[in-house]
Amino acid sequence: MARQSLQERYALASVCFGCGPANARGLHIRSFPVRDAEADEAVCDWTPERHHEAFPGILNGGIIGTLMDCHSNWTAAHHLMRRAGAEIPPGTVTADYAVRLLRPTPANGPVRVTARVVDSSEDRATIDAMLEAGGRVTATCRGTFVAVKPGHPAYHRWD
Repeated sequence: MARQSLQERYALASVCFGCGPANARGLHIRSFPVRDAEADEAVCDWTPERHHEAFPGILNGGIIGTLMDCHSNWTAAHHLMRRAGAEIPPGTVTADYAVRLLRPTPANGPVRVTARVVDSSEDRATIDAMLEAGGRVTATCRGTFVAVKPGHPAYHRWD
């Protein structure tokens, strides 16, 4: 049996463009916790298609941002769930994120996004992420992701 991603385990009905399993036109990002990492870390392997290109052979920067945002958000949600000893992750949203595009990202093969928690409190986590393609780091990201409270539209987003 194939291993379940965080999205498949906790948010099967999610329609998020980046990571929602239920979005037929989405990117279907799949995040997996790294079990033997020293820090809370998760990885995502994803393969672009031609319609994800900015120009022939190069991945679109907006797609890169979505990959890093969604994967980092799931890394934060998983961390906050474990920190609280909860059975499901809290609904989390992006407070901020900044992507640095270091070089063009080839779109002719798989890419890997690695994200790790660098700071956290009871209701938020700061995540550093990097995107690799063809054995080279092509982009980095730092973001802050916050667990929302009742009344926020994303409060029960995994239901």
